[in-house]
Amino acid sequence: MTTQALPNAAQTGFSNASAYDKHRPTYTTQETETLLSSIGLKDHKGAKLLDLAAGTGLFTEALAARHEDFVITAIEPHDDMREELEKKDLQRVTVKKGRANDIPLEDGSVDAVFAAQAFHWFANVESLKEIRRVLKPNGVLGLIWHVDDWNAYKSNIPTTKWEIVIKEEIWHHDDSLPRYRHGLWKAVFDEQNQVYFKSPIEEKSDPFTYYMTLEALWSRLQTFSQFANLGEEDFKKLKERFDDALSGEDVPRNEAGDVAVHGKTQYAWAKAV
Repeated sequence: MTTQALPNAAQTGFSNASAYDKHRPTYTTQETETLLSSIGLKDHKGAKLLDLAAGTGLFTEALAARHEDFVITAIEPHDDMREELEKKDLQRVTVKKGRANDIPLEDGSVDAVFAAQAFHWFANVESLKEIRRVLKPNGVLGLIWHVDDWNAYKSNIPTTKWEIVIKEEIWHHDDSLPRYRHGLWKAVFDEQNQVYFKSPIEEKSDPFTYYMTLEALWSRLQTFSQFANLGEEDFKKLKERFDDALSGEDVPRNEAGDVAVHGKTQYAWAKAV
């Protein structure tokens, strides 16, 4: 099995792992419980879980905080992201280097595999085969994304004007790397023809609205690899558009002056064949 290197854009774009961990949204108790309930692992004491492409461990933390005392392996290929995760020293969590097509676990060793904000990076048959290998019989693959309006499918119409502007920038600076918003991640479940997982997959979503300061919102945008990799001039233009879009009186805010951000939490899951 060939283990490929991370794309350069991902390697450099995610190099500021501490900023990613600070400014990307965490997973709420309700979001985590929704996914666990959907796949039948809520209240399953001591279940063995794999958090694949765990990043800095935002979803790993949510799983580790649960009352089920899950035994978790968190796998992340990016050295800086993995180091940030290791610093957290989470209970019952083992952190390893690995990739979706080369998972350093034994056959049939976990009850469920999760990919949070990540499956689009490795939505291919080779990875599904490897994920199925490490799952126990009747195991489940669970997926979750935070999908802001401005980072959703192209056909999605954002709630506010400023989110439309940011969405235009997202697509203007789109690169060749796979993203959730491209809508291609589901195709692999048809391609594998139910050899590894049952299809069609099951899905649900819940809308969200949360509030951020302008400073936090700008810092958040900078954690997206395609923005983090911009040249100086393009980065300057992006900041100008951001400032202009968020300066209007029509920008929804709360009493503290924080900006309303709209989107959905997307869940998907598939049972192993």
